[in-house]
Formats: sequence, C-alpha cells, structure tokens
Amino acid sequence: MTESTGPLRGMSNVSYWAEDHDAATAWYTELLGMEPYFQMPGYVEWRVGDYGHELGLIDARYAPKPMADVPGGAVLNWHVDDIRVALDRLLGLGAILREDVRERGHGFTTAAVVDPFGNVLGVMTNPHYVQVLSQATPDGEAARAGHPAD
Repeated sequence: MTESTGPLRGMSNVSYWAEDHDAATAWYTELLGMEPYFQMPGYVEWRVGDYGHELGLIDARYAPKPMADVPGGAVLNWHVDDIRVALDRLLGLGAILREDVRERGHGFTTAAVVDPFGNVLGVMTNPHYVQVLSQATPDGEAARAGHPAD
C-alpha cells in the first residue's frame, strides 16, 4: 500500500438511491454496457472505470431519513474522454440536463444530468486524472484494457 497525504485516498464507492430499483438497475446496466458484478435484494454494484471504482445502486426504501438541518449534497464527477459524447449518451438514455457542458479552465470541463431516478450524475474531462492514469502504467493505456464501458 502506498502512503497517503490525507484521509481521502480516492473514490472507492458511490451509491445512488432509486424508487424503482429494477428500472434503475436496467438503466445503469445499459449505460455502463455491463451487468452488475454484485447483487443482493435492494442493492447492486458495478466496477467501472480505469481503476474499477464501485458504483452501487440502492433501493430507496432503504434510504436514511432526510436531515432538514443538513442542506449539503455532493455530485460525483466521473472522468470521461469526450464530455459531449458522454452527455449525449446520458440524455439519450432519458437523463435530464442539469448543467450543460461548462469550461472550468485549465482543461477541466464539467456537465451534469439528473438520472431517471432523481440522482445527479456528473461527468468531466480532467487533465489530472489523465496524468495520473498515464503514470500508473507504462503505456498509459493498460489500465483501460478489459473495460467494456470504455
């Protein structure tokens, strides 16, 4: 294991909630181009991306009760090679545009949609991600091998 400079070592898992768990499972299976690798009643999980990060989908009946005094929230942005292609695919699968492609400067570009189940899904181009990926393998591409969603 490598040393960390802080408590957050990288995205390990993100989970989304869905009222219609079966429909959401089918939608994400179509989006990702692969079946979940783990399934149990009310929960499915895929390993996606260059490092096999975990994307979980939880039946909303298991969601914690909202906390009225906690207004925060998060958008997990997934790195993509072509943000317009990724955004068009999401919209084609029924997601609703939340934020169109937006240049953030220095090669960072973001966009966000709301999936058919009410979750915000962000996509971005991120030069730091590409840099880390290229340093992780001799040719910068070996980590991508075998990922059908690419």
